[in-house]
Amino acid sequence: MKLTLANAGISLPVELGLVIAGDETVHELNRNYRSVDRTTDVIAFALSERGEKGEPFVTPPDSVIHLGEVIISYPQAKRQAEEQHHHLERELALLVAHGVLHLLGYDHELPEQAQKMRSVEAKILEAIKTI
Repeated sequence: MKLTLANAGISLPVELGLVIAGDETVHELNRNYRSVDRTTDVIAFALSERGEKGEPFVTPPDSVIHLGEVIISYPQAKRQAEEQHHHLERELALLVAHGVLHLLGYDHELPEQAQKMRSVEAKILEAIKTI
């Protein structure tokens, strides 16, 4: 998470919730909050909307900003890792990064948004390899 925040240019003290769940839980969240009746790999619920070029986070002195919640489907992550022929740890790292970027206002609905988000994710995964 620290690498994701650093690569996104966030240096303020922040916190977020990270939940590793089953397909049923993620499916229910996806259906209830996104009207998509299937499981997915990661869902992010931002508490404060901020676009990629949006205004900076505002917080009282000595406070920590709570970005929101990231929920990952472990079974879906495992399936995707197998499909992509890489380790589950790499897939989980990618999904955490992806979810945190959503909390920071990144999106992938439009091609240029997706390209920018993939670029940041690639930098994060490359940095993880060097640790």
